[in-house]
Amino acid sequence: MSGTTAPAPAPSDTSAPASYDDLVRHALAGLLGPDPRTLHISVAFTTSQVVRHDGRRGGYRNEVLSLRLDRAVGSCAVEPGALSEGAVDDCVGADVARLLEHPLAPVRVAALDAYLMHVAPHTPENGALPRPLPAGSSLEKSRARAKAVVELLDVLPGQTVLVVGVVNSLLEALRSRGIPYIPCDLKGGRTEWGEPIVSDALAELDRCDAVLASGMTLGNGSFEPLRKHSLRTGKQLVMFAQTGSAVLPRFLGAGVSAVCAEPYPFFWLDGGPGVIHRYGHGHVHGHGRGYESGRPSGHRDGSTEAAL
Repeated sequence: MSGTTAPAPAPSDTSAPASYDDLVRHALAGLLGPDPRTLHISVAFTTSQVVRHDGRRGGYRNEVLSLRLDRAVGSCAVEPGALSEGAVDDCVGADVARLLEHPLAPVRVAALDAYLMHVAPHTPENGALPRPLPAGSSLEKSRARAKAVVELLDVLPGQTVLVVGVVNSLLEALRSRGIPYIPCDLKGGRTEWGEPIVSDALAELDRCDAVLASGMTLGNGSFEPLRKHSLRTGKQLVMFAQTGSAVLPRFLGAGVSAVCAEPYPFFWLDGGPGVIHRYGHGHVHGHGRGYESGRPSGHRDGSTEAAL
């Protein structure tokens, strides 16, 4: 399942969302496409994984909630064990509008992701540039994806990147380019290279020149503060997203500079070739749904996100 779907009716509201909550309101009002009350989730499932790459000291545990809407799949990573089985059952057969107002944040994010993937899948017409991932071991594919993500950064020599969601292959890619970074993860600890990991991303924003953040920030509520800081300061904000891969491109030019979107199935599920989708690489690409040149037209553990 690549997230592609048959063409959906063009949305009538092409303005950039003022915030994540604003985007949800637009979706609920049917301004972005079909009325979400008429669309129902056919399949809800979780993907759990434990990984330890050869040659790496640390390992990761992943759990992702995914919701299928027609041909589209929306996802949100969760802390392992945090999502009850009843929550998954609650999603099956539910209309998207009800799930957009669900009491659990991961359900809301996954539902919005599925809806937006249904409305505007990752295609060149919608502003996405496909980037093939070669077949290989989990570590080989991890490094290939990390390279594609880091290429989206545009930093000068000596500028520091705040990495929100510590993923070893991303840090390795930054190190190989001589880019200083501040590793940040809710769980703290130390990186593969013994560097201390800070746990409060917002407290580190004044010490960085750019931000590289996981889509998991959508689920834990830290995305909006990061986006607003980027919008206010002009700092680059690059998102790597399995969580909310169809959500984050909506904020291009509204705080988000570039997105590496990876809808289900994720690279770590299969050893064969795959594809990710990049927005804003080289020059800023318009989102296909109201964006022109990256601006609105007219108007924890990161390991659970990527297991890199």
